[in-house]
Amino acid sequence: MTPELIGFGVLAIVSGALAGFLAGLFGIGGGAVLVPVLDQMLTFADVGQSIRMHLAVGTSLAVIVATSLRSYLSHRAYGQMNDGLLGIFLFAVPAGAIFASAITASISGDTLRAIFATISVFIAIRLLFDRVTFSLGQDLPGKAGRSVVGFFIGLLSALMGIGGGVLTNTFMTLYNRPMKEAVSTSAAVGVLIAVPGLFGYIWAGWDAEGLPPFSLGFVNGMAVAIFVPVTLLMAPVGVAMAHRLPERSMRIGFGLFLLVVAARFFYSLV
Repeated sequence: MTPELIGFGVLAIVSGALAGFLAGLFGIGGGAVLVPVLDQMLTFADVGQSIRMHLAVGTSLAVIVATSLRSYLSHRAYGQMNDGLLGIFLFAVPAGAIFASAITASISGDTLRAIFATISVFIAIRLLFDRVTFSLGQDLPGKAGRSVVGFFIGLLSALMGIGGGVLTNTFMTLYNRPMKEAVSTSAAVGVLIAVPGLFGYIWAGWDAEGLPPFSLGFVNGMAVAIFVPVTLLMAPVGVAMAHRLPERSMRIGFGLFLLVVAARFFYSLV
């Protein structure tokens, strides 16, 4: 085994453990960690810049299928999900994810990086500096409003390669929903995004040139095989901590993490 493969395996294990822990802690699929890590790994593997970010996003969504499902089942046991919102998101969120998959082949890698970093910064600022009393309302909008929001959560999350927890958390807390309810609901949204997104990225990259070995379209099977078992092992640890930590601490921690990720992507665009 070459030093490069050993280094890839060690980095994958460490990154997978962190992604799984964050998936449970914040109700996310771990994509905010996986995408930049996979992008860097593919850089080391000399994958072309034109498809590198697409592969990172698609592979992240494949891992999120398993991570979000495990996180969802763990959170469901605590009984704090908003089933009314999920009933509407059941159709709106996958529709957005499918649309994202249909247009991703026509978007450059740098554009995907810019989308990821920009949205991360806005969300981080809101989490870090928003007053606890600030909200857009005392309850979530009606069915039409929830459907539109769900579509855009699916669209933007699939373009970023994340499980939707980032955007769902923000949406729900802006409407005065408890953070723990938002986290639990976000875990379910991750499943709604990742499954159609996975198949969409396979289809979108099926005839792409320069794909590394073990790739199905914009999804690399070897990376998925390494990340999935580690993330599944760590997700319940994050879930347990999420239900013990103060809400404000969770907001601050998540905000700082997003700023670090955004800085990494902005730096890559320079």
